[in-house]
Amino acid sequence: MTRRVPRKTVFAALALLALTGAARADWHDQIAPADVDRLAHLSDAREDALQQARQRGGSGDFRAIQQTLQPDSHAVPEQALAGNWRCRQIKLGGATGYYVFSWFNCRISHVNGGLWFEKNGTQRMAGFLYPQEGMWVYLGAQSAKGEKLHRYSGRAASAGGDINPDDQVGVLVGIGNNRLRLDLPSPGTYESDFDTIELVR
Repeated sequence: MTRRVPRKTVFAALALLALTGAARADWHDQIAPADVDRLAHLSDAREDALQQARQRGGSGDFRAIQQTLQPDSHAVPEQALAGNWRCRQIKLGGATGYYVFSWFNCRISHVNGGLWFEKNGTQRMAGFLYPQEGMWVYLGAQSAKGEKLHRYSGRAASAGGDINPDDQVGVLVGIGNNRLRLDLPSPGTYESDFDTIELVR
């Protein structure tokens, strides 16, 4: 039976991380303090970006935004993640009200003992997924087509007080049968204020 993860529980867990710090020796030791803050304010970033999308309009089918963000989230076991997916990226707020991209190929695979997510297309992204309270925390980076895949720099980027704009942090949850959503709050490129990626197969 699928276990649903209420949004309030997800965001409460992320806010708790911002207050208590590392709870286990995995992604907590890699994540930059600024990215902990991004996760803790994921809900606020999404609501603000959604309001901009409604008010300003944008490009693509607005119904795709509703279909991706409205479903209740639920836990997804590791064995249900690995494999090929179709995915589309949605950008909200920022430079434009919203932009719904076309479908691209994504893959989740086992790499070096962990789960590795990779999205192809013009805007590539890749990083590891880590289990946390019924969801999966994503630490990754974006890169342009033709570039070597960038890696999440985390604490290394914040050592001098600067944040790497390519770094990404997010939360992956289930939103249906063979449907996932990866939420990416406050992207560092300022192209948008909130990104989400729908994965289906």
